[in-house]
This record gives sequence, C-alpha cells and structure tokens, in this order.
Amino acid sequence: MSAGFAVIVAFVIKPESRAAFMALLRENAQLSLARERDCRRFDIIEPAQRPDEVWLYEIYANPGAFDDHLKAPHFLRFDAATREMITSKTVVAGGLEEYDRP
Repeated sequence: MSAGFAVIVAFVIKPESRAAFMALLRENAQLSLARERDCRRFDIIEPAQRPDEVWLYEIYANPGAFDDHLKAPHFLRFDAATREMITSKTVVAGGLEEYDRP
C-alpha cells in the first residue's frame, strides 16, 4: 500500500541569486504546508559540498495533491519569481512506501 507520493527536486542556483532564492523557497515551503492539506512534508536540503545546489524532499497524500500544489497561487508566484535564478532543475517523483523499525 502506498504511503503517499514523494517528490525530489534538485536545483542548481546562480551564485548571485542564492539569498533571494532561499528566501522565496522558504516562503513557498511554509505556505505549502500551511495551505495545502495534502502536503505532508516539505524539506529543504543544502548539500555541504555543493554550495550551488538546493534539494527538496516533499511528500503529498497522492499524485493529485502534487498536481494541486503545482497550481497553487503561492507555488506559481515562487516558480515565476525564481525562474531566472536557476541554471537547472530536476524533478523525480513516485509512490512512497514507508517502513517502521522492527
């Protein structure tokens, strides 16, 4: 049984845009969790050895909830505002299985 729908996003950010990008990303994460009932998790990862990259780990109740996220006003604002700040973006998504410790 699926425990949800996971999304991993990897951004490569222009160095001069990092501070502005991070502020907009944090706002998007907070609004996603606050306004989207089926957004269960929204983590921001800043890899220590890759200062030009930012990764996201998001969990939604189902694929439709992620589709709703992509249409949410706060996401659309974030996407438009950051488009010129990034050099590349990779999105990988799929069903999530969770396991508890025995």
